[in-house]
Amino acid sequence: MRHVGLRRRIAAAPAVAALLALFAAAPASGADTPSPGAPDIGDRLFPGLGNGGYDVLDYRLDLRYATSDPAQPIDGTAEIVARATQALSRFNLDFAGNGVGAVSVNRRAADWTREGEELVVTPERPLSDGRQFVVQISNFTATPTFVTPHGSATVAQPDQAHEIFPSNDHPRDKASFTFRFDVPTGTLAVANGVLTGRRTNGQRTTWSYLQRQPMATQLIQLAVGSYDLISRGRHRGVLVRDLTAPSLTSSLEPLLAVELGHLDWMEPRAGRYPFDAYGSFVVDVGGGFGFGLETQTLSIFNRPVFTEFPQGVWDPLMLHELAHQWYGDSVSVWEWSDLWLSEGHASWYEFLYAEEKGFLVEDTTDYPDPTGYADFDDLMRAVYAHGDEWRAQFGPVAQPVSADTLFSPNVYHGGALVLYALRQEIGEETFEQLERAWADRYRGQSASTADFIGLASRVAQRDLTAFLEEWLYGTQTPPMPGHPDWTVNPVEQPAPTATALQAGGRAHAGLSP
Repeated sequence: MRHVGLRRRIAAAPAVAALLALFAAAPASGADTPSPGAPDIGDRLFPGLGNGGYDVLDYRLDLRYATSDPAQPIDGTAEIVARATQALSRFNLDFAGNGVGAVSVNRRAADWTREGEELVVTPERPLSDGRQFVVQISNFTATPTFVTPHGSATVAQPDQAHEIFPSNDHPRDKASFTFRFDVPTGTLAVANGVLTGRRTNGQRTTWSYLQRQPMATQLIQLAVGSYDLISRGRHRGVLVRDLTAPSLTSSLEPLLAVELGHLDWMEPRAGRYPFDAYGSFVVDVGGGFGFGLETQTLSIFNRPVFTEFPQGVWDPLMLHELAHQWYGDSVSVWEWSDLWLSEGHASWYEFLYAEEKGFLVEDTTDYPDPTGYADFDDLMRAVYAHGDEWRAQFGPVAQPVSADTLFSPNVYHGGALVLYALRQEIGEETFEQLERAWADRYRGQSASTADFIGLASRVAQRDLTAFLEEWLYGTQTPPMPGHPDWTVNPVEQPAPTATALQAGGRAHAGLSP
């Protein structure tokens, strides 16, 4: 994700009905002792988020929007196909929505209670370790996370997906998704993945979508309203479509077309695009701020990104969110402390692209924070200078102090700096091989910092554990290979705030040493 301010991610899911016969609940075997699944996946930064005892394989969301009011509550039914990873007497789902109608497990009514943001489900019979099961949550109600003058949208990172639908709301548990929207005729509904059907019956229209590759819940996009859909056909085999607020379509349609060139630019570096579709979704909520978020297959932006900043900001920002489709969406983080693997990589490619296109040296009078770096090395030297300050304020790159410091410049810029140091250490050719191997080896999975260190060591054919752990977990910034003259600022100096340093899609405020 990127914020722009004024100064300051399987095969198609089988039919649930066909599965039910196979997934029928069976008593736990004598070797198993059923017990409750953990109400927490064990994330250091987000205690209470996610759940244990099962692995979600597929979500089917049936969502009804009674009217065209963007702020209206959603009425939905969720069918979740999962596999028990222990003998379960009960299990939890994350859910902070407004209400729940009924819950069943394998078509048998289940007992359920709500405890804070947890939906605690007790099936009629215990679930055996390794068995698949279907849980249905009927008539849950929730409110969209984001309301615009033209409709609703979804910005769920990092932990807001369960405010909309019951889920295992952690990127460690990815699944395929099927979406079905029941909306007033004339209302457009778009979700992650590809359109699989549209049917109108009188005053109601049903839209269906399939996201067949695994996706983390935080990357969901539910867009319903009077939006314009721009179809760009297929590019490199990828279905490309954009979604815009009607007031923006004519002015933004030609600007958003740069994403075609972005796909051309990224594939040689990261490998084949990992999904069936891509595009940009631009909402218009004004407010003098902007943002970008890598919702899987359809990155979302706010209007000021394009109307209040020059191309030197919005063009690399769009590349940043596209890069996330490989790094962060297809390869998701194992835990939130690993976010540098997502944001550091997206920032890395954003900066390389900006250098190649000449945006690092852009200096415009209508942008309050000109970039003004001679080249990529110059930018990395500026980032390096803040290394000790950021580690003291926000924590090491792969060990943020808290959830409040998760989206800090030390994760974005510091993460890119770790990759720069690694390239310096192992050479450009080996580094580029590693980047493609990372995206390929963990495609459709969640991976950790330890996984990255292990793969880097295998690709480089030498143990890089000590080198990378010092860069990722050390409280002081290590010497930069190849640049013995680079120095860090004293920690006594006031450290820049995360808000200031994430200003601009490129977040360069205050970087000059």
